[in-house]
Amino acid sequence: MAKKTKKQQVKKLRDVAKCGLCGKTGNLIRTECCGQWICDDEDQYVVFSYARNSCSRNHSRFTLCGYHYNEGHSGDWKTCQKCRNDIETEMYVYYGTNEYNFEKLENPPDYEPTRCSKCGAVIVLSKGGYSHGRDGYRCGKCIV
Repeated sequence: MAKKTKKQQVKKLRDVAKCGLCGKTGNLIRTECCGQWICDDEDQYVVFSYARNSCSRNHSRFTLCGYHYNEGHSGDWKTCQKCRNDIETEMYVYYGTNEYNFEKLENPPDYEPTRCSKCGAVIVLSKGGYSHGRDGYRCGKCIV
């Protein structure tokens, strides 16, 4: 029986692999951070659109796994003290538990909601629509 070449073996893997986030089976690559199969779709993102239509970009930019790798931290992202210290708790929890993760952070820390420094409205940092300056966070209504 003839041995398969490395190229044939990779093609075979790609044929049976699927994106760990959306489940698609075509045009896949492995993530640099954790080696998971993911859509090779970063070229679909339109600059400044803030769209969340790229599995690859979402995992790289909006997870602790991606952040940990991109910052060059050593060890496991789930126990990295540098990551924990670098990121505000609300965003740390979001990055560790959102739908762009292959593996979610167990027992994320509790945090108080972020509030507008002017009107006191709750601001969800992961959703945007606020500003941050020397006076703290301001909601969309109070940005003037």
